[in-house]
Amino acid sequence: MASIAPTLPTPPATDEGTPRYTTALSAVTTLFFLWGFITCLNDILIPYLKAIFQLSFAQANLINLCFFGAYFFMSIPAGWLVARVGYKRGMLIGFAVAALGAYLFYPAAAQRVYGLFLGALFVLASGITVLQVAANPYVAILGPARSASARLTLTQAFNSLGTTLAPLLGTALILSHLPKLTTSGSAAAIDVTAVQVPYLVIGTALLLISLLLSRVHLPQIEPPTEQVADVAADSVRAWHYRHLVLGVVGIFVYVGAEVAIGSHIANYLTLPDVMGLSLADAGPRVSLYWGGAMVGRFLGAYALNKFTPAKVLAFNAVMAVILVLISINTTGAVAMWSLLAVGLMNSIMWPVIFPLALAGLGRHTEAGSGLLCTAVVGGALVPMLFGFVADHHGLRVALLLPVLCYAYIVWYGLRGSRHRTAA
Repeated sequence: MASIAPTLPTPPATDEGTPRYTTALSAVTTLFFLWGFITCLNDILIPYLKAIFQLSFAQANLINLCFFGAYFFMSIPAGWLVARVGYKRGMLIGFAVAALGAYLFYPAAAQRVYGLFLGALFVLASGITVLQVAANPYVAILGPARSASARLTLTQAFNSLGTTLAPLLGTALILSHLPKLTTSGSAAAIDVTAVQVPYLVIGTALLLISLLLSRVHLPQIEPPTEQVADVAADSVRAWHYRHLVLGVVGIFVYVGAEVAIGSHIANYLTLPDVMGLSLADAGPRVSLYWGGAMVGRFLGAYALNKFTPAKVLAFNAVMAVILVLISINTTGAVAMWSLLAVGLMNSIMWPVIFPLALAGLGRHTEAGSGLLCTAVVGGALVPMLFGFVADHHGLRVALLLPVLCYAYIVWYGLRGSRHRTAA
């Protein structure tokens, strides 16, 4: 998934001291990789815990509810925290909280209690939320102003690299330890160390990067003070802008559809009328879904320079609808590849919806960014509804839910994103 990108302050025009930022940029880039990796590791964790605890799809999706729900509940408190302690200290606090969440997986697995896993995930995601709020603005100032866009693109690419590698490594370290489940007794015999070790490594990596960053000099960031004349009226608030409110819904359904599909691809590919694979064999194919998003970002960077972003958004959403419908109505390799290809269509949705929703907000841009960030909770709620439908009607019928989400994005690209001045 794309990382949250709040409004960035204007980077300093001077290049003085640029060499000192190399280490900091490396640390932050590594952080973007870990965000993507940890988020998409949930796609492997869901079938693993579903097997251990013999969960329904709806119960297994409590994982997404806890993880992405943290974005909804913690984004605003994280903003207050960062405003009080500063960006660098906010990042260090975020690292500590995220590492604590990762380490909590050890006792959760040892006790074999699903609720403890969910609690650990919420703590982990809360730390990541603080990191999201605190770390993104640094990318813009870690080097010359003229290359700020290149640095942001680089960090986003590493985020996608993390989402691509997580299913591969997660399958090798976690799903490969799943035996053939024939009875509840075989589920009880599953080796829980398969999930303990990866998260111990993640927690340690977070602490090491935190230690590195604590020793790196980072310049003081001054908040932007620019205001736009056409929104000077004190009675106007961010939510008075129609295209922003509709954009919040757009982010909600985009993240929800992307996560719902990604979280269930492994189980979908095990269906006899799709590919009939084992979870261990299906897991690596999840990386193709997220890898498509990485490839699509590079292709999208070119396309967005040639075509209107709103039209590119609508085109990609139309293609996503077509691909999901093809998968629903076919079997075998066609059903598999058409669903995996949806990842390619997802690639430009966040970076297009976000600026379209913020267009023309002026001094309300920061508030608008906050509203858009809370919409990431779609990654919690939509998969829950997806799981409920899958439990009662099957995965194929449940895929109609992402179709509805992408249909809304088509409308937003063509109509809903049109800029309206505040009432």
